[in-house]
Amino acid sequence: MKKPCIEAGLVLTLIPLLESTDQEMLLHAGRAIGRICYDNRDLQEELVKVGVITSLVRILTDYAESEPLVHVDLLALCNLADLDTAKEALSKTNIAAQLVKQLRRAENHERLEIVFEVLQALAENDALKVQLVEAGVQEVLSEILLRLQSSSRAEDTCIVKAASDLIVSLLLGDGNCGRMVQLGVIHQLLDLLEKHVESEDISVQHAALSALRNLAIPVVNKVQMLEEGVAERIHALLRSEMPPVQFKLLETLRMLADGQADAAEILGQDPTLLNRLVQWCNPNDHTGVHGEAKRLLASILRHNRSQEVVKAIQEAQGMKHLVSMTTSENSAMQNEALNALAIASAIDLETLEESFKESQLVQSLHKLLQDDKTTPEVKYNSMALLCSLLNSGDLRQEIEENKIKETLAELCSHSNQTVVKEAVATLQVLRGETPH
Repeated sequence: MKKPCIEAGLVLTLIPLLESTDQEMLLHAGRAIGRICYDNRDLQEELVKVGVITSLVRILTDYAESEPLVHVDLLALCNLADLDTAKEALSKTNIAAQLVKQLRRAENHERLEIVFEVLQALAENDALKVQLVEAGVQEVLSEILLRLQSSSRAEDTCIVKAASDLIVSLLLGDGNCGRMVQLGVIHQLLDLLEKHVESEDISVQHAALSALRNLAIPVVNKVQMLEEGVAERIHALLRSEMPPVQFKLLETLRMLADGQADAAEILGQDPTLLNRLVQWCNPNDHTGVHGEAKRLLASILRHNRSQEVVKAIQEAQGMKHLVSMTTSENSAMQNEALNALAIASAIDLETLEESFKESQLVQSLHKLLQDDKTTPEVKYNSMALLCSLLNSGDLRQEIEENKIKETLAELCSHSNQTVVKEAVATLQVLRGETPH
């Protein structure tokens, strides 16, 4: 029946009926339009063009208490919300306030799911995202998480995941993140994570950790998250044996430590965390976890330059993994490792000397300097680390035995002037001369 209705132009005939004040008329017209236009993108675009969005928002506003009308209206919005033209039209209405109102008053899972589906689509639009936050959607999400986080019912878990996913989408800019933190969303997310840590369904954990990671991006949030003991509460999550959850957890912790000496110190002096990190650094089936664990170790050293942290990582046998990270295929990871090792060796080379010898750090650095594929920045950082290692008699001997002088001499004619400059300076230090 759909095709004859479309060919007869019935949809455009029904549109004016959406301006009626008769609720029965609105209900039947809305249902008919929805059924005819379902899964027909061309007709949906036509509807938006003739102004159906304004009518739908008006109905949702004027008849917010009418369950049948609200249901039909939300289904129609759900069908149209993926269209960019619909989002643009909706951004010029008060749809954000109306959807927040419906989210707050929704009493069953079906209604919540429909509202979440519309909200998730609208959150892809920057203007609508801001309007939703201004309308207080984060407060309602916070209430939903608080109400359902202790439930083990499958339908509640679906709603919790939808709320977490929406929080991830809404985290646009420091302002939105800040409001979320002030509302206490962080601890609600952590409560969720602790409750689901051993669950085989990782969807809630993944969504909650994604939200936490985004919340940890603004500097002001990092400080507040630390003050509220987030780093300490992470312990329970270390039990997870699910690689996707492990990866997200590591990513979140690295974001938290980024630029924060206090966070890096807390993480860097936590033996339980460090032992788990070292365990994850060992080659396993999930290369993402393997790499991210090493990156977190490097980040802790780079952002907290204390002897206590260096010793703690050494005691956990983490230094050898940073040495192996210098041979990564990813130049960013290579540089992170080289910088971390340079900082650690400048702080306490005596403690690290034996570990560096066992993990063949000098030999790894020599290979990086010899390899034509090594980037100029990696070569530069390798030489900076070499200069630091020369303060150890044993490591100096290794450097001399490996004939690194010859390689440095060759680098003095490298095409990159920064590499040339550092090669000259390193050679001078190696010869016992004062660099110019």
